[in-house]
Amino acid sequence: MKAPQSAPLLVWYDRHHRDLPWRISPSAAKRGVKPDPYYIWMSEVMLQQTTVAAVKAYFAKFIARWPTVKDLAGAPSEDVMAAWAGLGYYARARNLKKCAEAVAFEHGGVFPDTEEGLRALPGIGDYTSAAVAAIAFNRPAAVMDGNVERVISRLYAIEAPLPGSKPQMKAKVAELTPVDRPGDFAQAMMDLGATICTPKRPACALCPFNDVCVALASDEPERFPVKAAKKAKPVRLGAAFIAVDRDGRLLLRKRVETGLLGGMTEVPTTDWTSRQDGETGSEAAPFPSDWQAAGTISHVFTHFELRLSIFRSGPIDRPAGDHGFWVPVTELDGEALPTVMKKAIAAAIPTAFSTLKG
Repeated sequence: MKAPQSAPLLVWYDRHHRDLPWRISPSAAKRGVKPDPYYIWMSEVMLQQTTVAAVKAYFAKFIARWPTVKDLAGAPSEDVMAAWAGLGYYARARNLKKCAEAVAFEHGGVFPDTEEGLRALPGIGDYTSAAVAAIAFNRPAAVMDGNVERVISRLYAIEAPLPGSKPQMKAKVAELTPVDRPGDFAQAMMDLGATICTPKRPACALCPFNDVCVALASDEPERFPVKAAKKAKPVRLGAAFIAVDRDGRLLLRKRVETGLLGGMTEVPTTDWTSRQDGETGSEAAPFPSDWQAAGTISHVFTHFELRLSIFRSGPIDRPAGDHGFWVPVTELDGEALPTVMKKAIAAAIPTAFSTLKG
């Protein structure tokens, strides 16, 4: 079987590329239109462990509110976190703000145009530096996300399981990446994995690599990529407390800046972490009141599952002491509430949010 080449993939990409709001199409590129590094960087950060469908609306919101990296750098951190709420993996939002500040204040608002320069920025690792270098600056960088891993593992029938096989896969991507169109090649590989070389029932008959794909030749593309056996996620327990005063305001507080959900807004909860349970009863409430059980919710984080017992009290007179801050239930959409906290609130106040995903 002959070795794969990039040319057939690029021909396919020219005809079948996805139209995405941060992307320059092949025809526009031929006319000399250049990608905006700010757009590419932001989209790549948002797309980490998140779908294109989910990212589109967030990307549009961020660009409308902060059109340039200098605008984002000058924005209050709480506004950025609030705009990010619901997109998940909140360390990305904190790093987004830090990186914008570094580009704006240390690089004059201009992104470095090499992998090395990009990797030196806060929150940018190997994948993002390669993606931005290739797509924004047409550098011959080997870009490998989950879609590319799937394509490469099938193309070469790589038997070693992930994540240990990543260096082998990246070397194959580097071999295939053309010098003249590395950005288009990176996006083409992503599109191929997203639309043709899908996890289940791949459309191999339409694939530009179907005459050189080793997995297809052995009629077992769905067996790849091979993955190491998953370990069961631990389950952590805790409680959350939904207090509403007589003016229809909900008690909230801000989490510490570091760690899980750092800097985000929350309802009062017990001291659960990814490594330990918190208390689960109403006796752990932030102040004495007539706390009523309102069910339980669960939320899956990357490394553990959290199950919270929900308690509600209200309408109440505000208790003495500094317990946090009070926000009208009708204005919760403006707060930096992660999905797990929205679930907790919705369990006690079903009408608090018009839509709730996850």
